Amino acid sequence: MGKAQATSGKEAWLWLGVFAVCVSISMLLLYKAMGGEKAIPVGTAYAVWGAIGAVGTVVAGILLFNEPVTFWRMLFLSTLVISVIGLQVVSDAGLS
Repeated sequence: MGKAQATSGKEAWLWLGVFAVCVSISMLLLYKAMGGEKAIPVGTAYAVWGAIGAVGTVVAGILLFNEPVTFWRMLFLSTLVISVIGLQVVSDAGLS
């Protein structure tokens, strides 16, 4: 969204299109994670979905937009990933 706001014309529409496609895919994957035989509980699915979005956004910012890689940024990103993995492990244990 930031790139769409920073540009104009066709380039802005291109960034908005990329955003719309990514959001659509993201929602489809969240929907699939909450359904079927191995459904993830809604709270866990939403937490994992949000964390994937947060981590993906930070990584994309670093790789595509030259955002800074700092110790604190990586530390807190790591704690987010570890927390979501722990939440998934605990949720799986509760389903057994």
